[in-house]
Amino acid sequence: MTTPMWMLLGFATWTLLLLMATVGVYRWVRILFSNVAIASFRSDQLEGEDWYRRGTRAHANCVENLPVFGAIVWVISALGIDGSVVNALSILILTARVCQSLVHVSHVQIDTFVAVRFSFYCVQLVCFLALIAIAAWHGVIAK
Repeated sequence: MTTPMWMLLGFATWTLLLLMATVGVYRWVRILFSNVAIASFRSDQLEGEDWYRRGTRAHANCVENLPVFGAIVWVISALGIDGSVVNALSILILTARVCQSLVHVSHVQIDTFVAVRFSFYCVQLVCFLALIAIAAWHGVIAK
């Protein structure tokens, strides 16, 4: 397995761990110990403590970006693109994603933390675009 594939697997794993550690813990503790009905958690309304809402949003953001990274890794793999730059960009994507999620979940979102979180997201976007450019360049040259 290539480094981008490992990082994609890591991204998917992080997405699941984040779900279990935030949304899962919050809901199951309430269901098992507070007599809250399992059907009482509605997706169409804001509810719960602040950290739970941040965890829900952090998880949703992972879910939103996972297919983007998956598509990029698929194209890179299909084209047989490899190398230290691709590996470093892939590692940076996962690292920035984990950092973004941790900042999101662990701190009340005042301006400073939102700016830090957004910076980690921008790192991911730049890496996504760089990988797309590498794939597109390789696709043009390969013809």
